[in-house]
Amino acid sequence: MLDRWRKTVDCNPFLGFFLKVLFIQFPYLEKRGSADTQLSMAAYVGELVLTNDVKVFVAQTAGSALVNIMKSGNREAREAALKALNQISSYDVSAKILIEAGILPPLIADLFTVGSNQLPMRLKEVSATILANVVASGANFQSIPLDHNRQTLVSEEIVHNLLHLISNTGPATECKLLQVLVGLTSSSTTVQGIVDAIKSSGATVSLIQFVEAPQREVRMASIKLLNNISPCMGQELAEAFRGNFSQLSSLIRVIADNNGISEEQAPAAGLVADLPLQDSVLTRRLVEDGAFTTIISKVIMIRQGESRGGRFVNPFLEGLVRIVSRITFILEDDPDIIAVAREYNLTALFSDLLQMNGLDTVQIVSATALGNLSGQSKHLTKILPPPNTGLCFSIFPCLSQKSVETGVCRVHHGICSSRESFCLLEGKVVEKLVACLDHNNEKVVEASLTALSTLLDDGVDIDQGVMVLCDAEGVKPILDVLCENRTEALRQRAVWAVERILRTDEIAYEISGNQNVSTALVEAFRHGDFRTRQIAERALKHVDKLPNFSGIFSKIGAQ
Repeated sequence: MLDRWRKTVDCNPFLGFFLKVLFIQFPYLEKRGSADTQLSMAAYVGELVLTNDVKVFVAQTAGSALVNIMKSGNREAREAALKALNQISSYDVSAKILIEAGILPPLIADLFTVGSNQLPMRLKEVSATILANVVASGANFQSIPLDHNRQTLVSEEIVHNLLHLISNTGPATECKLLQVLVGLTSSSTTVQGIVDAIKSSGATVSLIQFVEAPQREVRMASIKLLNNISPCMGQELAEAFRGNFSQLSSLIRVIADNNGISEEQAPAAGLVADLPLQDSVLTRRLVEDGAFTTIISKVIMIRQGESRGGRFVNPFLEGLVRIVSRITFILEDDPDIIAVAREYNLTALFSDLLQMNGLDTVQIVSATALGNLSGQSKHLTKILPPPNTGLCFSIFPCLSQKSVETGVCRVHHGICSSRESFCLLEGKVVEKLVACLDHNNEKVVEASLTALSTLLDDGVDIDQGVMVLCDAEGVKPILDVLCENRTEALRQRAVWAVERILRTDEIAYEISGNQNVSTALVEAFRHGDFRTRQIAERALKHVDKLPNFSGIFSKIGAQ
């Protein structure tokens, strides 16, 4: 009978229809049909290229039967069933049907069984492929038991066994099992369990070794996995990379590839970007390897539209920008790193990237980096020596009464530049940061306000910093941030900035009539942390609102 069906299907363009008719009979054949007929039908499915709707139908009508064959059939039947299930599981809808049919327990048993009953490696590879397909379906694997002990795919023992198998098998199976872990770590509900198991098994170093694998698929799966877990274990990964810098260099080579923007480049950039930002050892190693030259050139190419990569462009760019920003986190008292920031003119680079509307992460990172750079300006500005007061100047003091030196920065009182001292004023960045204060994403607003606050910091001319903000029409947006009270972090930063702005008497007098600002400061005093309350109190003194505020002081004291 099967031979007749096979000839009909092979000759008929309506393949899906005939397969559906055929597999309506499969449950009946499982109970009543011969083993040879079941085997032939399973084998035939494994040879065909099925459309997604046919995969779903076959999963619905024959999935349980195939799973049962896989569990209890002889070696030949199990092989045929595995190949058929491999076909069916490649579509997420049919994969979920197979999960309901109970495919996970026998799959795990096939993979972990050793000794005389174990499957040959070529079939373990098929089992690993099916498991990777099933995990990619996005089911809730925390709630699907594998045995009577209620273990699941994300149980520590199961993950330990997967990690052990990965380290003791061939590249093809390694790749599929790595893809299983990629799928499990792609979900926010399961990633922490996988991370905990990786830590407890001590598998970090062995997983990182795969970034140097000669097989691209293995390397890519490894990089994706490490990228998924890097937000949860950046410190552990950094320690592993410090133990073998060649693996870090391998990641940079992946990033540097110029054959378009590939699927592995975005997670490679994200992985390096997630390493601790203040790890100066890794950053210096990247400098020594010339990584920043490569990465910045790629950023510029993408910014200018010279690199194409479809859906990978934005995550790749975000990772690259985050890597470049590492330099700005270790500038303090480090002439070599300062020289690198000057060489690449990072103030100009991040100022340009700040304007990439629609890419919030790029804007957040750029504003943060500009704040880090600007924080060093007061140390890097070139202070001019005092004028030489000779005999003529002592006789005619009026000659020494000069106006402010031409070219001297009004905020830092020295010779500033965008490249050399990272000055926001000289780099024409202030207006761009002010524009970001109206952003819908509070993280962009917070990073931009933090950068602008460096113009009001101790060690600079705060009065002139306020005037710079006035010239850039930045005072009102800062007051708006305070009044909107969107997040606690924003309120703390806004209260600090507003208190500094209100030290200018003219502004304090004008703001004193703004009830919204006064109310926002009162709320900051009532609900903020200890430091915020102190700063809010000072701000209220500037606008002479403390008399009306005395009742609140007494209420809080009574609490």
